[in-house]
Amino acid sequence: MRAITRALREDPELFHRVEHVEGRHATVEELELVHDPAHVRAVRVLAEQGGGRLDADTVESAGSWAAATAGAGCVLSAVDLSVAGVHSRSFSAVRPPGHHAVYNRAMGFCLFGNVALAAHYARKKHGLQRILIVDWDVHHGNGTQALVENEPDIHFVSMHQWPWYPGTGAAEDRGPHRTVWNIPMPAGRERREYVDAFERGVDAATAGFVPDLILISAGFDSLAGDPLGGFTLEIDDFVGLTRSLMQRADAWCDGRLVSALEGGYAPDRVGAAAVAHLGALAT
Repeated sequence: MRAITRALREDPELFHRVEHVEGRHATVEELELVHDPAHVRAVRVLAEQGGGRLDADTVESAGSWAAATAGAGCVLSAVDLSVAGVHSRSFSAVRPPGHHAVYNRAMGFCLFGNVALAAHYARKKHGLQRILIVDWDVHHGNGTQALVENEPDIHFVSMHQWPWYPGTGAAEDRGPHRTVWNIPMPAGRERREYVDAFERGVDAATAGFVPDLILISAGFDSLAGDPLGGFTLEIDDFVGLTRSLMQRADAWCDGRLVSALEGGYAPDRVGAAAVAHLGALAT
């Protein structure tokens, strides 16, 4: 988070061009749109007790409940602003990430499914019908898939390293309604191969399906050199993918495009990529 803020301040033109909006906290009732009430309660109670370990990878501190509800709430606020036409496009720089959290437990640094929650919220609160979620994090968005795959009007595209954590996301896993497009890719390929594969996945997911809103799980651990991934993407690739999705959103859904931070473990690289992504969204 500090790296993103620092990178944005180093670009004063962009810093002053974008509007900085502090999101709200998601309510318990909102979190329970996608999560087991017992899980929501367990996250809160553990934070109140000073924190602890939820699984081998996922740790809470005393501040985790506030951080997680604020992170989820920021993405919901972004949906509100997009639907209202105030800011059709936005990037939510939030921690913790969300795309590994499943219905009844935290997983892979993720406490709540921020983007999956945003999709269900957009349908319930704003009456949007068709949602497209795209995930370019180097890890499969298993939690997002689990939380949306039973809704035939939510389409999900995940490009991710394979084989890799969390071990899910095979190409043949299309979900019960065949509304999931998993794109498993080996590490170390040429940058263009990843970009082309992602674009083909979006094309397939939107054949005969015009979304009312596009949500991006923007994981920057797919950058070359990230310690937890083996993809070779560079910052310019994310700018190109962002612009491609913006063009699609303009054609399909009045430009409604909401992005939220997922993974990324080389802080300076994440900061630069996030600001470049934001800069593209702000054009």
